[in-house]
Amino acid sequence: MPPLDPSPCPAKTRRDLEWDRLLAALADRSAGVPGKKLALALPFAATREDAVRRLGEASEAAALRRRGEPLPTAALPDLGVSLDRARAEGVLSPVELRALAAALESARTTRRFLASRRATCPLLHAALTTDPTLDALEGELSGSFDPDGTLADRASPRLRELRSERDATRARMLSRLEELMRRYEGILQDSFVTEREGRWVLPVRKDAHERFPGLVHATSGSGATLFVEPRAVIPLGNRLKVLDADVEREELAVYARLSGLVRDALPSATAAVEALATADVLAAIAALAEDASLTFPELCAGPELTLVGARHPLLTLDGVAVVPSDASLAGGRAMIISGPNAGGKTVVLKTLGLAALMVRAGLPVPAAEGSRVGLFDRVLTDVGDDQSLHKNLSTFSAHVKNLAEVLEATHRGVLVLLDELATGTDPREGEALAAGLLDSLTARGGTVGATTHYEGLKALALADPRFVNASVGFDYATMTPTFELAMGVPGRSSALAVAARFGLPRTVLDRAERFLSREDLAFESTVKKLDDERAALALARAEATRGAEELARAQEEVAAELARLRARGSKELALEAESLRRGLERARDGLRAAQATLRGRRADPAELAEAQRALTRAFAEVSLGGSLEPLLAARGDDPIPRAPLAPAQVRRGARAWVARLRAEAEILEVASDGMVRVAAGALRVKVPVTELFAAETTAERPRARRPSALQGDATDRPREAIQTGDNTCDLRGLRVDDAVAMAMVFLDRALNAGARVCFLVHGHGTGAVRDAVRRELSESAYVEHFRPGGSHEGGDGATVVHLA
Repeated sequence: MPPLDPSPCPAKTRRDLEWDRLLAALADRSAGVPGKKLALALPFAATREDAVRRLGEASEAAALRRRGEPLPTAALPDLGVSLDRARAEGVLSPVELRALAAALESARTTRRFLASRRATCPLLHAALTTDPTLDALEGELSGSFDPDGTLADRASPRLRELRSERDATRARMLSRLEELMRRYEGILQDSFVTEREGRWVLPVRKDAHERFPGLVHATSGSGATLFVEPRAVIPLGNRLKVLDADVEREELAVYARLSGLVRDALPSATAAVEALATADVLAAIAALAEDASLTFPELCAGPELTLVGARHPLLTLDGVAVVPSDASLAGGRAMIISGPNAGGKTVVLKTLGLAALMVRAGLPVPAAEGSRVGLFDRVLTDVGDDQSLHKNLSTFSAHVKNLAEVLEATHRGVLVLLDELATGTDPREGEALAAGLLDSLTARGGTVGATTHYEGLKALALADPRFVNASVGFDYATMTPTFELAMGVPGRSSALAVAARFGLPRTVLDRAERFLSREDLAFESTVKKLDDERAALALARAEATRGAEELARAQEEVAAELARLRARGSKELALEAESLRRGLERARDGLRAAQATLRGRRADPAELAEAQRALTRAFAEVSLGGSLEPLLAARGDDPIPRAPLAPAQVRRGARAWVARLRAEAEILEVASDGMVRVAAGALRVKVPVTELFAAETTAERPRARRPSALQGDATDRPREAIQTGDNTCDLRGLRVDDAVAMAMVFLDRALNAGARVCFLVHGHGTGAVRDAVRRELSESAYVEHFRPGGSHEGGDGATVVHLA
């Protein structure tokens, strides 16, 4: 694309739109002098690429502010003069050197801040990242000064040496003066040491100064006291003067050396100061966007202005209540804005012009999301403002002269804003002149906004598609504008209504109406009817919006209540599960205590019997709790309506929903007394047939292959495993039922822990425990196969179980 006009805002446009007031608001939000100077002279983008980049940088800065981590800024002084002095090989003052050190520190802070946010702020990182080698210069400058701003002794070895000698000389002198004060106490006016003409002196009475050898350097106001430098300290005073001069020369040498370091890094240092000014302005743009409700528009390719919910930014900053309005303009088209005097027509023009300039300057616009703004080459204005923003006292001749210049400069890509077009002359001729100007401006491709009271121009918009009417809102009760713009509707001038509101007699108004033509009255009546219909439509739209908002609020309340009820149910279920878990822990503790007692070598028969009973109870609780734990995790009211299980479906291997367990289970056995034995995980219980309901599918699932019992020597058996304490369960000494229960619980835990092979040690004995355990293993769905132990595994007194 061709470059844009570098000066889109001529001096008259700047005055008419109060562009400098907006820049002043931006400067007020800048922290440092370089940022304020840049804000007050904010340049316009020269190309589309430049505009896109600057809007992108400002958008990233605004996003940082919204996230609560605004772009770092610093209240820096103006460093331009200091950099110019360094460039001219001058010596910078201590204040200038310290200010430059502070600027370089800010540049380092900003660089590190953006480095950690490079992914979300790539444009800011590219624009504001400074030369990292400046960190060394910053360290040299900062390290040369103490916190109070004085040049530090460490700035130079020679400086440290001279200051040390000067301090020692001053200490010797003060010590000598104190001795003299004690010796000549009787002739001294007071007991203190002071300084006169750069020399250390004592206050001696005038009537006794002949007895005090020394040089008189001053007298008191009354003449009664002479300030005398004792002869004994004159050599020390002379030496102190020489040392003072030497220190001053060395300090100047240090300043010159530091200035040379700045000069060596001048290009990078200058770029860093410019980057800091840019960062300051971008942070100020983010603050202005927040304060004035500015948003970043979509950038159009052509000369277009489509603003959604637009407000004049200066009125917003001043706290004036403004109704947001939609406005749309395009190249070769004109918007004719009408309405009463003091109704806000000029404010609409200024809002349009400011929006166009703000985009060219990299600023967000005073409108809502969804706005579209093109890059206008120039913005030309003729705004005569009578509304306390500024006054235009130009005559009709000056008005026409300006219109001629505007027409000459208009082409596609130029935004033209004309206030009260062609007024100040004969109304009929002025109306014709205005129509001709609008026709010529749009024919040249200009994008035009014009305010008027001419009825002919309002009618022109109804006949020519290049023109569109718009009217401003006005509250006739308070005689104040609402600044609301209605597109497509001409406005009423309402001069008689305004006159009546401000006190003109009714008789005068009646006579005025008789002078109006029938056409004038008819047009005004039609416009009033349209305005009333538009107001009714706006009221209906507002009612519909309120209704939709109330419906949305009601839906949110219902959703919140449902969530609260669900949370309440989840909380109650969690409390129930926690109670079960605590009971399970108590049962397990009982199990461990019972096992320890049974295995104790000195347990008497009574303890053994009691431990056996405790062990049985514990096994039952552990088995039940262990089986219910996974069920409780998913427990809840069954949302699926289920049919009772048909008699034909109650058979071994079928799946059914068990109401008592609130879970699916497999039917293991059907008894003749109406009871069935079911398995849910490791839990096996008997329940009535009436508690069985249809599962998700009641079709009989293919049963898993029954675990096989392998025989033969252990050398021929697959998957030999190493026996450890973790995969071995000792069942010796237990009754059959207890042993079976303990074995099943152990295997259930082992399977959940990912074990593949387990060892059940039951001993030889009568074989009852062995046979019962192996019978149970042959029915288990998670046992792949089992076998007797090998010769090194306990033989037939142990069973090796391979889990599925």
